[in-house]
Amino acid sequence: MRSWWAAKIRRTWSYGRARVAAPERDELATWLAPAQLSLFDRMQLGDRRHGLDVVAALRKAGSADADLLAAGLLHDCGKGPHVRLVHRVAWSLGQRYGEWIWRASSHMPTFRYGLDRLRTHAERSAELAAAAGCSPRTVELIRLQENPVDEAGRLLHAADEAS
Repeated sequence: MRSWWAAKIRRTWSYGRARVAAPERDELATWLAPAQLSLFDRMQLGDRRHGLDVVAALRKAGSADADLLAAGLLHDCGKGPHVRLVHRVAWSLGQRYGEWIWRASSHMPTFRYGLDRLRTHAERSAELAAAAGCSPRTVELIRLQENPVDEAGRLLHAADEAS
């Protein structure tokens, strides 16, 4: 089992090197509605790559559930363009070592906004997915991504944590 630090360093490294190949993006047009594809395109590059990796992990686990795959792809769309890597690092450290890190870092410029977006991104992502025409089930999977209530939600959470 990988250590928490090793997993976070790997994820940070992946985020900084993220790329989405044209064929990967083009394939999405075969199963997403135009509004959903537009929502994907507006995500930060690292979040797009992560979404694609979550979908790949779900497929590798045997899932062909369109609602679950859409949730995997779009579950972080609510983070928005102003949540930067430094906000994500502070968020992860706060999750691991306590909220005092969030309180201390919230005094730095942009951190209050960034941390708030990270705190509320599941709800915001669900709202954006609903507005883009995702199914009610996809919307609920996204909304409950941190506290799944069924097997599909647990699969999404596991793929999210592993990617």
